[in-house]
Amino acid sequence: MEQRYQAVLAVIRDGVPIVEVARRFGVSRQSVHSWLLRYEVSGMPGLMNQSHRPDGCDHQMSAEVDVKIVELRRRNIFWGPKRLQYELARLCIEPVPSLSGIYRCLKRANLIEPHARKERDRKFKRWERGGPMELWQMDVVGGILLTDGKELKCLTGVDDHSRLCVMAGLMVRATSRSVCDHFANAMRIHGVPQEILTDNGKVFTGRFGYKDTEVLFDRICRENGIDHLLTAPRSPTTTGKIERFHRSLRTEFLTGRIFDSKSSAQAELDAWVHQYNTVRPHQGIGMVTPMTRFTYPGISLVGPVVDTKALSEVRSGPDWVSRRVGANGVVGVAWQQISVGRHRAGRNVDVQISKKILQIWDGTELLKTALRERPGEVIRKKNASILKAQ
Repeated sequence: MEQRYQAVLAVIRDGVPIVEVARRFGVSRQSVHSWLLRYEVSGMPGLMNQSHRPDGCDHQMSAEVDVKIVELRRRNIFWGPKRLQYELARLCIEPVPSLSGIYRCLKRANLIEPHARKERDRKFKRWERGGPMELWQMDVVGGILLTDGKELKCLTGVDDHSRLCVMAGLMVRATSRSVCDHFANAMRIHGVPQEILTDNGKVFTGRFGYKDTEVLFDRICRENGIDHLLTAPRSPTTTGKIERFHRSLRTEFLTGRIFDSKSSAQAELDAWVHQYNTVRPHQGIGMVTPMTRFTYPGISLVGPVVDTKALSEVRSGPDWVSRRVGANGVVGVAWQQISVGRHRAGRNVDVQISKKILQIWDGTELLKTALRERPGEVIRKKNASILKAQ
């Protein structure tokens, strides 16, 4: 401040040219002009150090958007930055704040609890089936409390591709009969999946039972042509999608709730599942609802009624052929023999033929996906099997 005052006096009192003053004090001519202006306006206080902070920022979040983010978070405590950004875009707020900006807004409002985050294990690999009805993940979860002190169990299932909740049935006890009743009801509503992935629970498999007996669940899978896949012991990450659904179920539906009866709990659970499937966007599938993904082009896969006319219009073209399942449960197409189960003998199925794969559909149910082989390879394998038999 003293140097600035001496420079100003040199110009005003002594009449030294500004160029000479700037050279003497080692500053630019613009700085000397600025000191003169500040001294003329404010006197000595104008020569003090001043803040370089700009008056405003063009990309700074407005107060209206800041308030909107805070209110949305307070009404929906489970919404994170991604969901809040999605909802702000739906409200046509321009420009849409960035994820980091929304996070800083929540942090300023003390709406984020500080806690140490565990780093994700790099050995874990995310995987997903290519289409709906290829794989269901199933499990049993507890923690549904009643006012009389009882605890209900819930059989849950999600479609691996779409994350659609295909079943959420309550049970007093997770017996084999009650589990299979809910499983059969889900297949009547949505159709028969190609594969099912479960843990090694006694209601799902007799793998660790006496002499590896077949339980009722395995029998239903076998009779319906479903491939039953089992996880390795103590490997919950294999069924990660159903475990993540359980987390949403606990935090968004069960937290702090006690129900009067099983029927009332089931009714409220069905309403929540409908909202989960049709309204709530899912971050794991690009912020769309599971029902949006659980569709075949132009045809809904949900419900027992199928519009056969619309289905035939969709499947008309050079890539589609119709075949009848033989008495042995085998479909012959493109020089290949593909088994879809003897219980489907005599049924007409649609086959989609592409360059590399074959997909067999029974209505809206995907029965089998197989690699397409060249005719020469098929004939060579057939001759090799005949020679081996001889």
